[in-house]
Amino acid sequence: MSETVDAVRTDDSPAVERMSRTLRETLSYSRARNYVGWDYCDGLSSRLLRALPVENKWVNLAFQETIKRAPVNVRPLFLVERRRNFMGAGLFAAANLATGRLAARDVPGTDPSVDYAGEARHLVDWLLDNRSTGYRGFCGGHKHRIQTLDTLSHPADPSVVATAPPVRALLAASTLDPEYAAPARTAADFVVDDLHYREVDGGAVIDYHTNDSDEYYTINAGAIGARLLVDLYEHTGDAELLDRATAILDHVAALQTDRGGWHYRDPADASHLSMDNFHNGFVVESFLRYADVAGDRYADTVDDALAFSRTMFEDSGAPRWDESSAYPRDIHACAQGILTFTYAGDQELARRIFDWTRAELYAGDGRFRFRKGRVVSKRYTLMRWCQAWMAYAMAEHLRVTAGIDLPGLPTAAPRGLTR
Repeated sequence: MSETVDAVRTDDSPAVERMSRTLRETLSYSRARNYVGWDYCDGLSSRLLRALPVENKWVNLAFQETIKRAPVNVRPLFLVERRRNFMGAGLFAAANLATGRLAARDVPGTDPSVDYAGEARHLVDWLLDNRSTGYRGFCGGHKHRIQTLDTLSHPADPSVVATAPPVRALLAASTLDPEYAAPARTAADFVVDDLHYREVDGGAVIDYHTNDSDEYYTINAGAIGARLLVDLYEHTGDAELLDRATAILDHVAALQTDRGGWHYRDPADASHLSMDNFHNGFVVESFLRYADVAGDRYADTVDDALAFSRTMFEDSGAPRWDESSAYPRDIHACAQGILTFTYAGDQELARRIFDWTRAELYAGDGRFRFRKGRVVSKRYTLMRWCQAWMAYAMAEHLRVTAGIDLPGLPTAAPRGLTR
């Protein structure tokens, strides 16, 4: 058994066992439902809406936003279909792979009797069977329609945000079968060609999805795309991928505010979101991954970003919504906080966030609740938003602290980033 695991067991075994047990329960709950459930913005999957004789943007928005914003889960009332989410399947696959490695090392709280590798293989095979077709490379969408003021997406419309976790899962699954890496490598063509990689002053940008507006830039999506290219560069050694990732991150770094965070979009007034918690976490994680693979080009950017990110969590570990509002306290912000500070080397803060999340948003049966409000909390569970992200965050924290490396995922000891 590795010295790292021995150290984890002797120095902090109660915390490890608590998180491992919660991870085991979360995966068990999700596995029993075949990773199928409701999602954050899935109101257009309502069978009542589909039964209407008209297709109308405003009717679509009324259904979608009512279901999304209701203080209780009205999806059963509206007959919203449960589905397996493409991004969620990637997160669950990576979580299962990491958990299998932890169980093989007999980390306290894990269950070595579960075939986690088999679960991961099932999920990555599903990703390959359900990828979006007609594009230059591997990609996928959320598997449900989304209505905006500008467009109505198809369930298979791909985005970089929905594609990146499945790519990481395929790379990690190459430990089971090297052939899984081949389709993952083609995702670079999706990012460059289908998402219109293009140079701008001070770097480069990509689109969020294939029907994106040219009136604004979604900053965290660009960072996620750069991180995807870094993951593929680490696997292939193709220097052009790193060059493109660097150009994208150069531009993102230039958009960092004086406070150290990023607005959701450029220009900032193009979105109702400000410098919210988990989207900033996506950006910070992307810079941390670059440092893990390619060095400290963005050291000052990362220092300022981590300082800002720490202000997004209270001393108790409770997540703030954004730079000006504490509520709602969203499960996604909890999961991303665990990931961000795990990769930054601040394991104490990562575990404090987990402890708050377990105390306030965990139902105790393998199920995480959606949001805690100042007055009204949304106590229902969403399979991707709650389950997949928390399973992935816990598995990644345990994997990193146990010293286990997997392709496509950050190493257990990021260079020069331990605080």
